[in-house]
Amino acid sequence: MQDLNLFTLYTEILNKQNIPYFVTGSVASIVYGDPRLTHDIDLVITLRDIEVIEFQKAFPSDEFYCPPEEIIRTEINRSARGHFNLIHNDTGFKADIYLTGKEELQIWAMQNSRQIDFAGSKLNIAPPEYVIIKKLEFYKEGNAQKHLMDIKSITTMSSEIIDYNFLETKISERGLKQEWDAALKM
Repeated sequence: MQDLNLFTLYTEILNKQNIPYFVTGSVASIVYGDPRLTHDIDLVITLRDIEVIEFQKAFPSDEFYCPPEEIIRTEINRSARGHFNLIHNDTGFKADIYLTGKEELQIWAMQNSRQIDFAGSKLNIAPPEYVIIKKLEFYKEGNAQKHLMDIKSITTMSSEIIDYNFLETKISERGLKQEWDAALKM
């Protein structure tokens, strides 16, 4: 597994700037399950149009690649799932930034994210139910076994904190029952 400080390159800045966020994807899988290699960090953030300039200043160009202002504004105003990347210049470590939209599950996850101590920093992590649902959706899109392995790891290592009633309701609502069954058979 890579240096844990790479994960906090971005979150420490978001914490300092009071930008609401949560970590999801592989890093969240590592927190709730088994360690594994990942090449980036997935962050869902809440960013408003009026905050773009301050956001860019928080990620200065001598340290990070940050998209131009117009790109960020376009993604903020996209009706569904705006997205852009940040890249740390010295390490090449990438953050996939997903902007909160109107999706009910994403709003719920932001409201129910958990703050944990991680590599000496505070980290806001997505609820395990959200991580599992997103992994099921990605598995449905591309059949990558790593998503099922992550889900199995999360359900094994963090079973006591998962709200299975909520999870199974959302799985049913999103048409992910077949993928969930495949994950449970791992």
